[in-house]
Amino acid sequence: MQTDFSVSSDERAASETAIVIGGGVVGLATALNLQLQGIATKLFDMPTESPAASWGNAGHIAIEQCEPLASAASICSMPKRLFWRGGALSLPLRDIGAWLPFSLRLLGAVRPTRFESGCKALGRALDEAMVAWQRLLDRIGARELLLEDGHFILWESEASARAGRAHWQAANLGKAALRDATPEELAQLAKLTRAPIAGAVRFSGSGQIADLPALGEALVASFEAAGGTRVEAKIARLDVENGRAAAVAEDGARCDAEAIIVTAGVASRTLMEPIGHVVPLIAERGYHIQSAHSDWPMGMPPVVFEDRSMIVTRFRSGLRAASFVEFGRASRPADPRKWARLRKHVAALGLPFCLPGREWMGARPTLPDYLPAIGRSRRAGNLLYAFGHQHLGLTLAATTAEAVAALASGDAPPFDLTPFDIDRFGVRA
Repeated sequence: MQTDFSVSSDERAASETAIVIGGGVVGLATALNLQLQGIATKLFDMPTESPAASWGNAGHIAIEQCEPLASAASICSMPKRLFWRGGALSLPLRDIGAWLPFSLRLLGAVRPTRFESGCKALGRALDEAMVAWQRLLDRIGARELLLEDGHFILWESEASARAGRAHWQAANLGKAALRDATPEELAQLAKLTRAPIAGAVRFSGSGQIADLPALGEALVASFEAAGGTRVEAKIARLDVENGRAAAVAEDGARCDAEAIIVTAGVASRTLMEPIGHVVPLIAERGYHIQSAHSDWPMGMPPVVFEDRSMIVTRFRSGLRAASFVEFGRASRPADPRKWARLRKHVAALGLPFCLPGREWMGARPTLPDYLPAIGRSRRAGNLLYAFGHQHLGLTLAATTAEAVAALASGDAPPFDLTPFDIDRFGVRA
């Protein structure tokens, strides 16, 4: 497929400049969109304390997750989901200084009015997510990386199947839809596991990325082919003077541009707070194991084993089992018990997985109301930001990139950004 790097007549002139800080999937998609729009863009792909969740997630384009996880239902279910009780939620005592203040803010975000407004805001963003990926991948000639076959959720007991099906049938799914799995689909699922399947549903409208490393390579190659510059270096701080921001590298070099965009994931807090923003961001860490070889069929959509809070995805590069919500600090060493639990689940289910599998742990950047921060800073007119996408970084990356490119160009973004203003958490002197 031919790659289109042309700049249309209604797009901005290439004399404009931008700096994107952070090379995860949101940062890469943003830098690519800006460059394709004719804005000369430099991407700082920063080393981080913990691997970015961009490349270690389940690859799921989760447009069905319109309800923020900051909800009364989530709070009520937390005790039974704790890791020590067999669940996927981990609150390490050593990191209580990080997760306790975050939890108090989360409790404030579950008030009915805030939850309802969060649903509307997140739903509007998710409505644009799939078509934005289609547009971006079409433009760079990589549409084959987007698989739009939905996903499965299955349950292993009659009780959990009844409760799970009722939950999802009552949920706001946005543009996604679900139905009971057909007998043929149940037969397919039964070939993958020796566990009993008490019930299963199939979603439509959702999808997955065929291979995350291939996606990263395609985005980088297209960005550089379009004339963008990628630098592996750390931005140490932002300086603001006379209402304009400049990025200062670790070696002291000062980097100026007409637009500076912070897309640094969990590191965004250390860049944004010193200039006056309140950024109650936490590292919400996830784990996976991956088998390079598997009999799991290519083309099988992601399967969520909801009783085990685990999602299994077939990538071109292998079979991945992912789980866990571990609130803590990005710099902490990984907890090997999480990988051991994943191996236990894989073995109990009898999945076609070559154990022990390759281990990975990475940090999702999460804000207490489970909405991202996307907008223009009031501290500096040329400073934009897009971070805090929690479990939806991959899902929302392409539409977030379109929104940031629109802000940089003075155009209307594809969805209302007012609810995603970082100053919703207050301001510093």
